[in-house]
Amino acid sequence: MSVERSSKINVNHHPRVKNKMTMPHIYVILFIFIALASIATYLIPAGVYERIPGPEGRTTIDPNSYHAVEQSPIGVVEFMTAIPRGLVAAGEVVFFTFIIGGLFAVIKKTGLIEIGVDKLTRRFSTKSVMVIPVLVILFATVCSLIGTQELSLVYVPVILPLMIALGYDSMVAVAIALIATTAGFTTGFLNPINTGLGQKLSGLPVFSGLELRIIAFIVFVLIGVVYIIRYAQKVKKNPTASLVYEEDSKKRTQYQTKSASTEYKATSRQRFASVLLLIFFGLLVYGVLTQGWFMLEMAGLFIVMGIIVGRISGLTFSDICEGFNEGFREVLVGAFIVGVARAVAVVMEDGLVMDTIVNSLGTVVGEFPPVFSAIGMFIVQMLFNFLVPSGSGQALVMMPIMAPLSDLIGVTRQTAVLAYQFGDGIGNILYPTSGYFMATLALAGVSWQKWVRFYLPLFSMWFVVAIIFLIFAQVIQWNG
Repeated sequence: MSVERSSKINVNHHPRVKNKMTMPHIYVILFIFIALASIATYLIPAGVYERIPGPEGRTTIDPNSYHAVEQSPIGVVEFMTAIPRGLVAAGEVVFFTFIIGGLFAVIKKTGLIEIGVDKLTRRFSTKSVMVIPVLVILFATVCSLIGTQELSLVYVPVILPLMIALGYDSMVAVAIALIATTAGFTTGFLNPINTGLGQKLSGLPVFSGLELRIIAFIVFVLIGVVYIIRYAQKVKKNPTASLVYEEDSKKRTQYQTKSASTEYKATSRQRFASVLLLIFFGLLVYGVLTQGWFMLEMAGLFIVMGIIVGRISGLTFSDICEGFNEGFREVLVGAFIVGVARAVAVVMEDGLVMDTIVNSLGTVVGEFPPVFSAIGMFIVQMLFNFLVPSGSGQALVMMPIMAPLSDLIGVTRQTAVLAYQFGDGIGNILYPTSGYFMATLALAGVSWQKWVRFYLPLFSMWFVVAIIFLIFAQVIQWNG
């Protein structure tokens, strides 16, 4: 009798163990942010800066022109349409996400991905961990030179099958793409998007102070590589330790099982298609580096690429169309999240409180003791990054304020630019308002909640390293 009673008690306790607190769905989180932003338009005084022409035809602000205007709080209709308007505002990123998802579904149908993964898996079968530093250093260097973190969207679909086949998981694939590009972008020793534009707006020689930024690049990349390798080795040793073990079950069946079977042999059509694929990617790099191509141009190229490479490989037009449709379905949620996240900034802009927040943040920095002023700038830039995750957008809004302010509080303008770089960079792969970041997670099939759990320790390390660099720059009065 006592045994049965004990058994019943134990059984009844099991559900309570599982009943632990879970993070809300990303839609819920973003909706709360939109609601809070809307409420803020009633509480924060409305104000604006005058917009003036800036470098390279961009619009920047006059730092001395801030003035209060009539309150313009978000009404019921504006709140109700915030998400649709966010989708429209983020349309370029949303549709780029769809197109790249469709392209790689078509490429998958051609069999080229399986052939490439099979060859690379066999080549790196005994030293698979070496793939990680090679890819991270490559992606980080490219991003530090051209400043396009959005290339993560291109990298993830390419390397994900390889990571799965080598015994890792989707988190490793997305970490390589996001951490590498973020380390390169954040330190950006020759990055025209944040370093170059930030220095132009601050009246500094473009790409001056190169030596300290290169040292920061090496430190950030090294920490990122070690962090990814430690997690990857843990997953390789015990696959159930993966943060996305359940989500990756289908991918493991598709890539790990096939990689262990008979070696893939490419047909003549597939070999020709793979050469064309490399030519198209070469054209992509040329367009980005020399022609100023961005998401619209890349998306157009990807459509053409999918059609031509698909046909050369032997797919019918119906196969290609269905491939695009499959890819669209796979990234639908992630693409939609991008638009929902953009709605937060849309509400703040429509309520005329964005400039008030900028003005207040600049005032707060001026209150810091001199030795902590650079750190204050870094934290302020990081907070503002939640609202404006665009590197160039943040530079155009914040640097016309931060540059003259740095003169008043004893921080060199070079240090102010570095604080902006750090504050803009490491938050780009943390905040759900960052469009390309959420789209990259969608392509990898990794939820934002799982990514935050993975990334927070590295974020903390990078945060501390950034502060050390800024204190050093402040102490030596670094001006490049």
